[in-house]
Amino acid sequence: MIVNPGMVKGTVNAVPSKSMMQRVCAAALLHKGKTVISNPGMSEDDKAALQVIAQLGANVKFNGDKIEVVSNGPAPVSDHIYCGESGLSTRLFTPIAALSDKRVRIDGGGSLLQRNMNELGHILPELDVQVHDFSGKIPFAVQGPLQARSIKIDGSVSSQYLSGLLFAYSYAVTTAVTIQVDSLKSRPYVDMSLQVLAHFGRPVRNDNYTSFHIDPALFTHKEEIAVSIEGDWSSAAALLVAGAINGDITILGLDTNSLQADTAILDVLRLAGAVPEVAGGSVRVVKSALKEFEYDATNCPDIFPLVSILAGCSDGESYISGLHRLWHKESNRAESIAEMLLQFDVFFSIEDDVLCITGDDKLWGCYIDSYNDHRIVMAACVGALRADSRVIIDNAGAVNKSYPGFFEDLAAIGVNYNFKEE
Repeated sequence: MIVNPGMVKGTVNAVPSKSMMQRVCAAALLHKGKTVISNPGMSEDDKAALQVIAQLGANVKFNGDKIEVVSNGPAPVSDHIYCGESGLSTRLFTPIAALSDKRVRIDGGGSLLQRNMNELGHILPELDVQVHDFSGKIPFAVQGPLQARSIKIDGSVSSQYLSGLLFAYSYAVTTAVTIQVDSLKSRPYVDMSLQVLAHFGRPVRNDNYTSFHIDPALFTHKEEIAVSIEGDWSSAAALLVAGAINGDITILGLDTNSLQADTAILDVLRLAGAVPEVAGGSVRVVKSALKEFEYDATNCPDIFPLVSILAGCSDGESYISGLHRLWHKESNRAESIAEMLLQFDVFFSIEDDVLCITGDDKLWGCYIDSYNDHRIVMAACVGALRADSRVIIDNAGAVNKSYPGFFEDLAAIGVNYNFKEE
């Protein structure tokens, strides 16, 4: 994709949150009854989750602009599930697949084949799940049934392992049990899991994110559950940063009280001197005189690439911490962000867990390898708006993983781009 520099202006509707959509799919599979999903996501990760719950026995029906899921709990109709490139779906649905006594192969494609799944190999055998052909990555197979018992896990690598257990336990538990967690990261994502489970009548109590208590005596059941997928803050962050560095952008359909981790973009923008205008379900950001800032992105690693671009367009030295959370994503984002900044001719340095960026008025026109990472594509497109000439972005189609309408929305706000012939 070739993206040309320029001002942007306009209004865009937020895309549905894929983090929430995948969790709702898991809950709909576990729910014995009918789930009606409004405003469903249609990103590649969302489609992978819908495919997985169908492979695990749910009846998925598209009804106009809604999706209806009818399920009697996990009952695999296939000997495998295919998670696409979604790390969340893999870690969420593997424990759920292990609720069955049927051997189920866990598989996927692309960068997911290289992502670390070691914690599943530690956790599942403690719950009487057989794990076959396990090398720390997919593919491998699991065979249960999983026994929901009190357990202690490591939460320092990813909160997704805990979310997978919380969903599986909410179906399998027969008596009150506790999951203890050491060093939990990305607490907002766990909050989303707890929110979805509570909506489906399966509340989980936690003690300062160190222990989670699942008690079936507290569960309730309704035959039909309706849920609407809220707007996605991680995708909206790209356009909000675009407004701050070179335009006037309004995003509709965002809940500022959302539990999504990436609502943090509002805090980052304010620290950088932008003034987000929040009214009802809309957020407007206008080009501002941006200044240096410091921010700890440990709990919101998905916006780290965009925050890096924001820092690159802000006067002074900005410091962003949390680099260790970037290693096991679609790319090693610590490396792909550094390469992107290098190509844009943004001066930066790395010290321990902190990225220090010295901002400039203009970025260089350049070629950027996205490493097939959707977050890098979006950040590079936003940075291109402040470049001195065109920016060529390789593998730009990676945005379909989370935001298939990204380039259409860019066109709607005035971004001049075109596809480059191979």
